[in-house]
Amino acid sequence: MHVQAACRYTLEVQATTERIPQIRRILAAHLRHWKLEAHITPVCRAVDELVGNVVQHVTGDKTCVVELRWTGRHLIASVADNDSHMPRLTSSCPSRGGLATVALLSDSWGTCGTTTGKVIWFSRRVTQAERMLRATPAPTAPMPEFKPLPVDPVVRREAEPAARHRAEDTERVPVGVG
Repeated sequence: MHVQAACRYTLEVQATTERIPQIRRILAAHLRHWKLEAHITPVCRAVDELVGNVVQHVTGDKTCVVELRWTGRHLIASVADNDSHMPRLTSSCPSRGGLATVALLSDSWGTCGTTTGKVIWFSRRVTQAERMLRATPAPTAPMPEFKPLPVDPVVRREAEPAARHRAEDTERVPVGVG
């Protein structure tokens, strides 16, 4: 049984509207590297919402920590900030954005207060069909020097029509024999 090693990426950044596309590109690159291409759009959209909430709702220091974790079965993303005000789901309409969008794009989500602020996280289940694991090729011995084989002309039996020709119907005639 092959067990995927846990992967983790953390990015500490000043949350601004200009930084959101940069964060999206960085996360997309990591998801591609982990062979999780099917999750790029939903994960980046949900993280955009969470970082956008930091921009919109946090007063003062807008430093946040964006984290991606891949456990082999679940992909977990979180955004931590220094504001202790816990968010509320104010609308169940994802078209209005915010946590409703995060809820729509994830299998589960939640918030957690910390000593310095809060963390908002979401997770997505990853099935094997959504992620194609590339096996690491086994090391191979160096290739020996290429030496072409001597040429043997292949002669077709004249009595058979060409359409019925098969590999076992051929004769190998040594070069120079006629």
